[in-house]
Amino acid sequence: MTKKMSISTSKTSLVLFLCQIISALDVPLDLSQPPTITQQSPKDYIVDPRENIVIQCEAKGKPPPSFSWTRNGTHFDIDKDAQVTMKPNSGTLVINIMNGGKAEAYEGVYQCTARNERGAAISNNIVVRPSRSPLWTKEKLEPNHVREGDSLVLHCRPPVGLPPPIIFWMDNAFQRLPQSERVSQGLNGDLYFSNVQPEDTREDYICYARFNHTQTIQQKQPISVKVFSTKPVTERQPVLLTPTGSTSTKVELRGNVLLLECIAAGLPTPVIRWIKEGGELPANRTFFENFKKTLKIIDVSEADSGNYKCIARNALGSVHHVISVTVKAAPYWITAPRNLVLSPGEDGTLICRANGNPKPSISWLANGVPIAIAPEDPSRKVDGDTIIFSHVQERSSAVYQCNASNEYGYLLANAFVNVLAEPPRILTPANKLYQVIADSPALLDCAYFGSPKPEIEWFKGVKGSILRGNEYIFHDNGTLEIPVAQKNNAGTYTCVARNELGKIQNEVQLEIKDPTMIIKQPEYKVIQRYGQVSFECVIKHDSTLLPTVTWLKDNDELPDDERFLVGKDNLTIMNVTDKDDGTYTCIVNTTLDSVSASAVLTVVARPNPPFDLELTGQLERSIDLSWLPGDENNSPITSFVIEFEDALHEPGVWRYQTEVPGSQTTAQLKLSPYVNYSFRVIAVNRIGRSQPSEPSEQYLTKSASPDENPANVQGIGSEPDNLVITWEPLKGFQSNGPGLQYKVSWRQKDVDDEWTSVIVANVSKYIVSGTPTFVPYEVKVQALNDLGYAPEPSEVIGHSGEDLPMVAPGNVQVHVINSTLAKVHWDPVPLKSVRGHLQGYKVYYWKVQSLSRRSRRHVEKKILTFRGNKTFGMLPGLEPYSSYKLNVRVVNGKGEGPASPDKVFKTPEGVPSSPSFLKITNPTLDSLTLEWGSPTHPNGVLTSYTLKFQPINNTHELGPLVEIRIPANESSLILKNLNYSTRYKFYFNAQTSVGSGSQITEEAVTIMDEAGILRPAVGAGKGYSEILFATSPVMHTVRPTFYKVQPLYPRIRNVTTAAAETYANISWEYEGPDHANFYVEYGVAGSKEDWKKEIVNGSRSFFVLKGLTPGTAYKVRVGAEGLSGFRSSEDVFETGPAMASRQVDIATQGWFIGLMCAVALLILILLIVCFIRRNKGGKYPVKEKEDAHADPEIQPMKEDDGTFGEYSDAEDHKPLKKGSRTPSDRTVKKEDSDDSLVDYGEGVNGQFNEDGSFIGQYSGKKEKEPAEGNESSEAPSPVNAMNSFV
Repeated sequence: MTKKMSISTSKTSLVLFLCQIISALDVPLDLSQPPTITQQSPKDYIVDPRENIVIQCEAKGKPPPSFSWTRNGTHFDIDKDAQVTMKPNSGTLVINIMNGGKAEAYEGVYQCTARNERGAAISNNIVVRPSRSPLWTKEKLEPNHVREGDSLVLHCRPPVGLPPPIIFWMDNAFQRLPQSERVSQGLNGDLYFSNVQPEDTREDYICYARFNHTQTIQQKQPISVKVFSTKPVTERQPVLLTPTGSTSTKVELRGNVLLLECIAAGLPTPVIRWIKEGGELPANRTFFENFKKTLKIIDVSEADSGNYKCIARNALGSVHHVISVTVKAAPYWITAPRNLVLSPGEDGTLICRANGNPKPSISWLANGVPIAIAPEDPSRKVDGDTIIFSHVQERSSAVYQCNASNEYGYLLANAFVNVLAEPPRILTPANKLYQVIADSPALLDCAYFGSPKPEIEWFKGVKGSILRGNEYIFHDNGTLEIPVAQKNNAGTYTCVARNELGKIQNEVQLEIKDPTMIIKQPEYKVIQRYGQVSFECVIKHDSTLLPTVTWLKDNDELPDDERFLVGKDNLTIMNVTDKDDGTYTCIVNTTLDSVSASAVLTVVARPNPPFDLELTGQLERSIDLSWLPGDENNSPITSFVIEFEDALHEPGVWRYQTEVPGSQTTAQLKLSPYVNYSFRVIAVNRIGRSQPSEPSEQYLTKSASPDENPANVQGIGSEPDNLVITWEPLKGFQSNGPGLQYKVSWRQKDVDDEWTSVIVANVSKYIVSGTPTFVPYEVKVQALNDLGYAPEPSEVIGHSGEDLPMVAPGNVQVHVINSTLAKVHWDPVPLKSVRGHLQGYKVYYWKVQSLSRRSRRHVEKKILTFRGNKTFGMLPGLEPYSSYKLNVRVVNGKGEGPASPDKVFKTPEGVPSSPSFLKITNPTLDSLTLEWGSPTHPNGVLTSYTLKFQPINNTHELGPLVEIRIPANESSLILKNLNYSTRYKFYFNAQTSVGSGSQITEEAVTIMDEAGILRPAVGAGKGYSEILFATSPVMHTVRPTFYKVQPLYPRIRNVTTAAAETYANISWEYEGPDHANFYVEYGVAGSKEDWKKEIVNGSRSFFVLKGLTPGTAYKVRVGAEGLSGFRSSEDVFETGPAMASRQVDIATQGWFIGLMCAVALLILILLIVCFIRRNKGGKYPVKEKEDAHADPEIQPMKEDDGTFGEYSDAEDHKPLKKGSRTPSDRTVKKEDSDDSLVDYGEGVNGQFNEDGSFIGQYSGKKEKEPAEGNESSEAPSPVNAMNSFV
């Protein structure tokens, strides 16, 4: 629960406003004015006789007044009494008692007069009396002998003191005597017993009187009470001890506290009830005290007069008393006279109106003299409670006293008439600044004085118009009130005061501030003991006000404890304890306002342990346990857990007995015989379990025969010729008596044998030897002790020991379902041959060899178990195109039987896995070399490979698809007549007679012309040039149709460089929104110089860096600035060493040109010879083809990370940067995974449709395969084959 409290400025402003009303009537002290009494002692002045008497009388006036005193109605000449002095510039008297004076000598009625040339003011009659605390009179107190059940009153009768003492009863040890409905103290101090009991007997009933004024306590002599008993004690109906009779009267004065009392005797003790006849007891002012024997009504008024009835009732009857209450009233003001300031010739009135019961009389005095004998003033006329002044003159100035009195008291008020002629003056300081919180009242002060009374006007600003309207309130004291101040009310306000003698003005400033708010208040928290809790208090305030945040606990300061950490916006309590429970308040104060918010912290913990355990109702098989719960620690107890200890059988071990709801504190517990019980109780709440209570007393139950037999009886043989009977022994408390044993009985089932029995000690197993193999037996185990047997036990069926099965399953048949799945059948074995519990059959199968490779490998047998009497099963996860063997065995609890004869079966061909890798090397201007590895799992005889490829332009559009069929014995291919600086995407898979396997994909780029000529857009001009390749003579020409492919996300990848002497071609692949602005940054590798930046025109994906230094390594990176913001490539590349410079003095020499021609002619002759040999001798074997590609620049696979070495070329010194879909060396290699469809998935993020077609991942979406061009179906020819080597 969160409580919010706001202390606004309105209350403060209201107090200020009331003060202003009073001060506006004050005459400035620099002007002539009659005296005004400002301070005086109370009318009834009780003084401490041990200290000096100070009678106060202070007054102000102009000129300063002089003072005189009367005592008991006559002039008190202080000069004649050395003990009396008057304070300088004051009328206060100091009577020196501490230096020998006696207070009693100065007891009397004193009155002070303050006088100057304009009049005299008088004080109240001050009755001075010294306080008295007399001793008790000595008296002989006889012991009170009272019969049990009778009433008794012990009288206190304290001495009469001034003021009256406070009475209380104590014993000799200064301990207050306990009071109740039966025994209580009356208003007169007496101690009333409605009926006495034997425990009331004592010797030290002492009444004490405490006199607060003198700080003394007087003690009465001890009173003795002796109660004697008579049997039987007679019950009595109520009788009133006080007040006596049936009626009484009570007079109380208005405004006082009314106390009515009724104390009754009776047995049983009566109960008191109060009513008001003909009306209701006043709400909110009525209280019952002293066990309802006293009715208290505060601040009584005439309406509280009436008859009040008290009724005392017990089981035998009732008695009542009626108290007639009359409320009288000392005089009280209706309109007190107020000072009157008039200018010469003005009129005015003094009004003095008072009320009381009886109605008070009004009398007037002038300058302390009854007005009837005072000097006459023609401008003055007395009319009862009013004095009327007409055409006053300066001599009319005087002080008038109004006296209102009746038999219960009097009122005296001074009010002066001051005749002055004064121009206006404004008493509020000039340019005073008022700061007010928005939406609060703004009170702008304009305290003024003048005679005649000035008129007040307010203006907004220096030259603004006069303020009028409902949004302003103009008070008589000159104050301007803006009830709801807003920001637009801020500014300068001008107050103008004018009368016939002049005019004056004053300016004040008003600023409106934003209110302080708690925007995030502390919230109710429940925390476990020793945890950590934090209360938030986030505030918002006016920037010009400086707030202070204070935290309180239960409306008091936080404890001085380092566990309390006060932060800027929070209070954190570390290691919370129970005493931290309470209400925490965040108070935010500024100079103008204050807000607060509170939240309750409840500290919870596991309950305290129960206590005071008691055992009752002891029977042989049950007992009652009761307890008292401990403190629940702010989390209600939900249940009680009862545990027991058996000190006889398991001392120190506590076991669960039962659990009862948290509202229950008793439980009837079931008991077992022959157990020495102790109990303990654990309380449980939402937080956890309490510590266990202290153990109860012990209770030993009598012995009996066992109530139950062992559980979990079983008969299972461990050997073929025995029967092992086992059971779960009884626990100690289940034995019910001493001498626990077991009677074990067995007989063969379905055979007319008698039970064989044996009595064994307290064990859990018995072995029967010499049994037939796996024969059913009936078994039972019965408990017994020294007192007898348990009830007849139930029988269970067991078996003697098992032996291994004797027969293997027959007629084993295998049905091959597909290339990876087969079904096996067998005939069940006869149950008698199983010789045990039939658990199932096991099929052992293993791969003998792969039919495609004709190579044997290590035999790894696999086992499938089929539970129960099943005669068939499925063999999954077989490898296609392989030879397998299997056999079947029966299984029982002892083990496996003999194996059936091995059965041979073969799996058919399947589709191959993807090629083990696809690597693209030797990129030139118009050609690429492809190399691949055969599938890891051919799953049959490979018939061919299929290669599909298509171009990709810089807007991620795919060009037409070209398909090539490649013989199965090939492992490389050279594609020629490709477009320069063009990216191609390749799809590659293998086929068997069953179908095509999964494909792998790869991308590659032909390099740019060294001259830096920009490539035409894909599909522009005449389209593709003829594409030539080594293993197929067919040329494919296709229309340049493109399909848009959206990139997965904005990125730059595959940054490649082709460097020359003084320039380098930089190309990259961009995926992302169109219209990106690219830039290229480069610098010398290893240098700390800043990157140089070149802007790329348009959205091209290539750029030529010029002006490079020959033979220098560079680093380069590409970035994009555009719609998607700055996105630089994540990788930084270094350009390799520049190409060797073509030296003019070598390349232009004739011998060099001749040497180059000779080399070219030699290569041509070698190619022709190879071609002729091929036509004559057929094709290269695979091994020779692999040897032909043993180029030293094709690096072997690295041992450490399983990747291929980098490819190096004069035109390309680093491998092309790959995307996330392929390995970094353009090689896609599949890991072996037996019996898993993963083997047949595409290498990198590839997917297949249901028909096996590839779903590309280039764009992140399924891409439709573009329409293929018109492919030629011509057979390979030697001419085209030769063209691939040109």
